[in-house]
Amino acid sequence: MSHGTENMTSIRNYKTNGLTELPRVASDLLTALEHKIILFRGELGAGKTTLIKELLTQLGVTDDTSSPSYAIINNYKCRDSVIYHMDLYRLNDAQEAFALGLEDMLYSGNYCFIEWPELIIPYLSESYHLIDIIMIGHEERKVQLYSS
Repeated sequence: MSHGTENMTSIRNYKTNGLTELPRVASDLLTALEHKIILFRGELGAGKTTLIKELLTQLGVTDDTSSPSYAIINNYKCRDSVIYHMDLYRLNDAQEAFALGLEDMLYSGNYCFIEWPELIIPYLSESYHLIDIIMIGHEERKVQLYSS
């Protein structure tokens, strides 16, 4: 999972052993974030969407949250702004992402949580964070936060 992190700085590392630790990890992640573009990597079932849901809750989103696997992009109202949650898994290339308005979202100044970001990483000119979620066991995860 280290591919793509060679030129990034590791800021935080966590080991979690179940969902009960998720609020603590999400809270600490939010205090460490310097950028509003956050990329999430991990295997299917690693917990990317689950972590994003907790981050959304802690940011004050009261809407029902769900994986944007089929919609590709979900927008959530948060106080006086919008948070974008994208799942690029089903896209074939970066051009499809940009055709959906990705560029406008990235430069909006709002939080952008992006699952399966590999297609667009080469096109990012803004600073961003990368969160790798590594499955260690059935419940145990290693969560690593990097900054570009």
